[in-house]
Amino acid sequence: MLAHMFKDKDVWGNKQDHRGAFLIDRSPEYFEPILNYLRHGQLIVNDGINLLGVLEEARFFGIDSLIEHLEVAIKNSQPPEDHSPISRKEFVRFLLATPTKSELRCQGLNFSGADLSRLDLRYINFKMANLSRCNLAHANLCFANLERADLSGSVLDCANLQGVKMLCSNAEGASLKQCNFEDPSGLKANLEGANLKGVDMEGSQMTGINLRVATLKNAKLKNCNLRGATLAGTDLENCDLSGCDLQEANLRGSNVKGAIFEEMLTPLHMSQSVR
Repeated sequence: MLAHMFKDKDVWGNKQDHRGAFLIDRSPEYFEPILNYLRHGQLIVNDGINLLGVLEEARFFGIDSLIEHLEVAIKNSQPPEDHSPISRKEFVRFLLATPTKSELRCQGLNFSGADLSRLDLRYINFKMANLSRCNLAHANLCFANLERADLSGSVLDCANLQGVKMLCSNAEGASLKQCNFEDPSGLKANLEGANLKGVDMEGSQMTGINLRVATLKNAKLKNCNLRGATLAGTDLENCDLSGCDLQEANLRGSNVKGAIFEEMLTPLHMSQSVR
């Protein structure tokens, strides 16, 4: 760029002062490190000078080798990303500062091990968030988005999960006893493809729930209300379904090897095509 500017001076319209120096309408503060780089090939930036400003000047003048140096320097000057879990106190402060009508997005955030019990978490987007080993007992998660979230080992006992989206989530080993998945308006909770191995969902209300192709191997579903539930293709191997209401449930293609159906409220008919 400098070569073009001085080769075609008339085109660029460069002005000169009374000493014959060319006047270029760029920041002299950001140009100084560039000038020194052109002199000796070393990137030296004094304290207080923003590297981003120098980078923009280097891009303007088309000095590719300096651009690479600056990009590395900027990357090395950034503080390391904080991946530490968000605490209850921090999250409550965040909730209180958010307008009630605003959509709260917590995608991919790390809440691992946090105590979020009894909080109002309705409609919050937790997609792909890390909620492993969290305490979510008695929390209100109505219509929350937990798609692909990690809930492994978490406690959600007595949580309100009406209309929740938990597609392909990982809740292996979690406790969901006495949870309510039933929405009076008819919007069904969706746990399609979820990993629910070894979960304890005893006594939960799950009328119409979608558990299609979910994995419930070794899960405890004792005394659950699964009336009208979609369990097509679901892995129910060694699952305890004793005392469950499975009236009008779709069990087509499900794996019930070793499952316990004793004392069921509704007899399981072979017409439901289980395997």
